[in-house]
Amino acid sequence: MEDFKRPLNQTGKTDAANMAERLLNRKVLPELLVSSTALRAISTARLFANTLQIDLKEIREESSIYEASAETLLKIVNGFDDEYRTIALFGHNPGVTELLLKLSSGDVYDLSPGSIALIEFPFQSWKFISSGTGELKFLSNPDGFSY
Repeated sequence: MEDFKRPLNQTGKTDAANMAERLLNRKVLPELLVSSTALRAISTARLFANTLQIDLKEIREESSIYEASAETLLKIVNGFDDEYRTIALFGHNPGVTELLLKLSSGDVYDLSPGSIALIEFPFQSWKFISSGTGELKFLSNPDGFSY
């Protein structure tokens, strides 16, 4: 099956709900969800929205996230609307791992599927985010690892 159209399997569905619960437990509630248009990514975003009780209208699909490099993902982040302070990005490796490394001091070399990371920035505008400006506050994967 073509990778872009590959559906989220049952493990992925369960992991997505569990990871969204971890955000709830930390009282992290994104105001906007930005997702790749690949089927498994948008399915994950919808499961997060349901678990976090976020209106599905707060999911923005962004086709350029699929197979994006860290540089492309950073351009997407820099273009986020400053109306939103907390945004969840649903993407793919290796770009997402590279973006995490680029933005923060996180010592992570491969985010496993379904992982979540929270990076905080000292800015009021997304356009100022650049290499090394973020602080990794939380990282967790479906296997139970948390940082």
